[in-house]
Amino acid sequence: MEFELPYPPSVNHYYRHVGPRVLISRAGRKYRETVITRFRSCGIEALNGDIELWLEAYPPDRRRRDLDNLMKCVLDSLQHAGAYHDDSQIVRITAEKHEPLPPDGMLYIRMEKLCNAGVEK
Repeated sequence: MEFELPYPPSVNHYYRHVGPRVLISRAGRKYRETVITRFRSCGIEALNGDIELWLEAYPPDRRRRDLDNLMKCVLDSLQHAGAYHDDSQIVRITAEKHEPLPPDGMLYIRMEKLCNAGVEK
């Protein structure tokens, strides 16, 4: 399964503190809805079992960005969109950050179900 997604908000902008509660921010909810809409329009079915995920990130600009800060939003959004049942199914992630792709950036994602033979956990 291969697809492109918009560049997500970082984990620093994914959560908001409201009093003692921690909530997903407006930007995080909007991103999740965008991913869900894209998956519904493509008719993608959830993967079962162990999954390997490759992610290529093309940020919108040259500001310093930590690659790991975008993972939470992306993985949660993919789960809510039905790409897999739970992000604990992901046993291997390969992520690369590339040159910016103005004006909005983009993610290229590929996921495959792993055959358990020979996979070390």
